[in-house]
Amino acid sequence: MTDDTRHPLDPEQRRRTVAEGYAELATGGAGCGCCGPGDVSGAIGYTPDDLATIPRAADLGLGCGAPVGHADLQPGETVVDLGAGAGMDAFLAARQVGPEGRVIGIDMTDAMLERARENAREGGFASVEFRKGLIEALPVDDASVDVVLSNCVINLSPEKSRVFADAVRVLRPGGRMVVSDIVLDAPLPPQIAANVAAIVGCVGGALGRDEYLATARAAGFASVEVITEMPYMDKVGTAGSVAEAVVHDTDLARAEVDAHLANVRSLTVRLVK
Repeated sequence: MTDDTRHPLDPEQRRRTVAEGYAELATGGAGCGCCGPGDVSGAIGYTPDDLATIPRAADLGLGCGAPVGHADLQPGETVVDLGAGAGMDAFLAARQVGPEGRVIGIDMTDAMLERARENAREGGFASVEFRKGLIEALPVDDASVDVVLSNCVINLSPEKSRVFADAVRVLRPGGRMVVSDIVLDAPLPPQIAANVAAIVGCVGGALGRDEYLATARAAGFASVEVITEMPYMDKVGTAGSVAEAVVHDTDLARAEVDAHLANVRSLTVRLVK
């Protein structure tokens, strides 16, 4: 099950849109949040202690939850972080799995990979590596990983069922995945779903809540449990910026756009293979 056939943009158009948007973010700006990075990260669940243990440049103010805090990471475990960006969750995971553990960050954007690798050098994170790849086809061996993390990136994929299926592939038996992501209480109209700001802002490609969870189950996870759930757009201050972009680019009224964005929420989900 994917959302390819319903979305106004084809999969490759969406990947290009996301890659271009996040290449720009790698050199500055805000993505899924419009406030300062620390403000957004605090609003979605990261603690001051979390932020104090990673390079400052790793916190871009992106995300819709704090999945590392729900992953119960253990020393020596191997972790894969999907859409690792500048490395924030990968570095937090590395602190928990220790020097005997291993963390692999995956990203498709060269500018983000460069930034993440520089942050790893700066922070002395020798057990963290960053690989270029798609989250639908991870450059990771079968059954080689204890934990998969994902923070607000599966919504960006045009092939969500492949993302979950490939996470199942790389996990060891009994392995777990912790995902924070965007879902919808009601479908978005095509004018919003195809808007570049809405796509890069983690909204345009989102699935309905029930469909998202069903897609994860269908991939082969034995357990799918919602851990946290909250309204998203106003929580992190992005409703205004996304709404303004949509109103500028379409004939939708601001009140109509705001009503649709009120249906956006974030979930943190724990899945066990």
